[in-house]
Amino acid sequence: MVPQNGDALQPPPTTPSTAALPIAGRNSSSPSIMPSLPHHPARATSPLFAASSTSVTSRPGSSKGNLPNGTASLGRPSVAQPSNHPSPVEHDVRTLIMRAVVPHIAIHASADTDILVKDKGFKGGLWEMLRPFGEQIHGKVTIRDSVGASRSWDDYGVRFWKLGEIMNNTYGAGRRSAERTAREVNAPSSSLQGRHSASVRRDGDGLAQIEELVDRLLSAAESSFDAQEPVPNGSDQASGPVSGSSPFYLSFLKKILTGMPLSSHETFSHPVACIIAISSRTPSPIEALRLLYNETSRGDKRPPWMNGDYLRYYLLVHDEEKDEITKSTTLFEQMKRHFGLHCHLLRIRSSQCIPTDDDSVRVPDCQWISAVEELDAMQVEDDVDGLTASSRYLYESDVTAIKIFIREMVTQSIVPFMERCVATWNDQIASRRRGLSGRFISLSKKWTGFGSSRSSSGSGFGLSGASSSNYDSLQGFYKPDSPEAMMRKLADYAFMLRDWKLAQSTYDIVRSDFSDDKAWKYAAGANEMGAISTLLLPQALTTKTRSEVVDQMLDAASYSYISRCAAPYLALRCLALGAELLKTRGGPAIDDAARWDTRLLEMKCLGPIGQALFTQQVSACYAARRGVGSKEWGARRRKAAMWNVLAASMWIELKKTGQARQCLDRAMVVYGGTPQEEPVATFERIQDFLGGLTGEADLHGATHRAVDGMLDTEQPSARLVELEQEELVDQKRHRRSLIGPGVSPFAGVDASPLSPLPSFPNESINEDDGFE
Repeated sequence: MVPQNGDALQPPPTTPSTAALPIAGRNSSSPSIMPSLPHHPARATSPLFAASSTSVTSRPGSSKGNLPNGTASLGRPSVAQPSNHPSPVEHDVRTLIMRAVVPHIAIHASADTDILVKDKGFKGGLWEMLRPFGEQIHGKVTIRDSVGASRSWDDYGVRFWKLGEIMNNTYGAGRRSAERTAREVNAPSSSLQGRHSASVRRDGDGLAQIEELVDRLLSAAESSFDAQEPVPNGSDQASGPVSGSSPFYLSFLKKILTGMPLSSHETFSHPVACIIAISSRTPSPIEALRLLYNETSRGDKRPPWMNGDYLRYYLLVHDEEKDEITKSTTLFEQMKRHFGLHCHLLRIRSSQCIPTDDDSVRVPDCQWISAVEELDAMQVEDDVDGLTASSRYLYESDVTAIKIFIREMVTQSIVPFMERCVATWNDQIASRRRGLSGRFISLSKKWTGFGSSRSSSGSGFGLSGASSSNYDSLQGFYKPDSPEAMMRKLADYAFMLRDWKLAQSTYDIVRSDFSDDKAWKYAAGANEMGAISTLLLPQALTTKTRSEVVDQMLDAASYSYISRCAAPYLALRCLALGAELLKTRGGPAIDDAARWDTRLLEMKCLGPIGQALFTQQVSACYAARRGVGSKEWGARRRKAAMWNVLAASMWIELKKTGQARQCLDRAMVVYGGTPQEEPVATFERIQDFLGGLTGEADLHGATHRAVDGMLDTEQPSARLVELEQEELVDQKRHRRSLIGPGVSPFAGVDASPLSPLPSFPNESINEDDGFE
């Protein structure tokens, strides 16, 4: 049920009058108008397109004045920041979620179009060239919510991927050739080096690769930690970042959001639109467009649970150096007459740009790439001895044309199409489920199959059971045109359009339907996104809402993901995002955030790196809790210090001494004691234990520096022997228990029996007295 006003799915009526219409400027030898492709009348009369009803056909020059209003100037783009140092805007988890959950656009290009782009140095074709420019739409994107209010966003983006990769459950066409088997998902991270898949999987099975990536980033950062001087206890530098999250934790969280799965229970990774691209080199452009359109409509390009009613956007790529512009303009005029606004003429140069060209612009690095792709990029750099082999360049005029194309497509086609879909589905489907009548519908659906088997709905046997559920329990999904699937898609579209209120209300309606149908993965996904939408609302969160709504949704989602669906990635995403959003609420919600992070640690779905990161994050949650009054009553400083000690112990076992030192420095702020504090707060035994951890961290750090050649080259072995001897001498005070000193726990207890035993001289008690 897609609004007929803006789709591109119905074929045109082939009447003689329309087939014989002349086209201005068309040669007699040109082919007739496209009768076999879907037809769209002119959209100039539509209110959604009244403000912008023209297409860009002129050549975008190299000057910066050709960009749309609000577009940033096109200089040489800055180099992307490393993954271990996220940009400042991504420190806000709300912004991280908004930039991660964006519309996905499929690309289906003809072979000659991909060849033209490959000649420019992009081996992946048109997808690889457009991908970096879709992550950040230049200028502000205005979006209208369900009540008609408009809001402009300056951080909106889209994701591009190849249409043919859907059936292989992959994302990103491959520059990699080795196949990753299912056994490698649970394999140790060290065994996965150099054995990644030919393309990035979209089923959420990338936790091992995320662990390996963060492990490599931590190892690379160890040298910088060793070069820093130790921070004095109690100084402002040690207590400043106590409440902040580790940058490696933010990288871990970002990679989790980047690997959002292509699944039947959620539509975030399903295509909102598909770009059908041909080039000026295409020998039969009309026939090529017809074939490409038919391929996007066939079921072999998408799974059976994916809806094929998405927008088609037609792109004509013109070679500015080898082809005539008059011929391309004539063809584009035919496309405009037939498809209306949903088409564009992209004029680029076919020659490859090199860094020494005067108007060369470096292609920005992709920030939203999966862990597998980033590991492969690191492997390539290692193979070329650290040289940056992935840097590519485009002409400034090409960059300008690509940015104008993406902005025009998103603002004039993608966003209005999604707004019309949301309005139509909300009016035709969701509105019937709200209010008193909607509750009666839910009750009637719930009790229609009373006395009959619910499993009969999947097989089609049993009249009452088959009519009470649209869920196919045998195949495990709803049909894409069922009301439940359409409502889930409505909620996901509202979420991607950042209409949190509509998304939250729709998730709340549909999650009960999924639970009644025993569609556990669907129910878990609706509970997860319902909790996240509630936490993203700008309104204040009451204690009752937090305990009765958010906590119940998170608990139900995590339980179903782990126990019923065996999906640890989805459980990790659910609890991690929920805990971070609760942390941003402040106050008592911070205690709930630490509790959910602790629950995540108890699930044992993380590797050693993830365990250490989330243990450190629990400390960051408690440290963010602020007390009241001059004494800061209600603060969680000691809990934060305890979790820092636990995290430091884990980092030492992983030989990440830089992270261990940071955790120990933060813990010593509380346990170390200062002259202003009372003597009771000195924690002597804990200080001894922390001293043991510090000595062990120093030993591992010295060993690491010796291996890397950072110690004195004349006598490195002598220094190692000296450190080991110091460790053995001082071994008694290292890793002392937090319970008490290194003596027997029953040393101060009278070990005599409660009643004296009779003594028998020269006799021994027989251990085996034959008693049965």
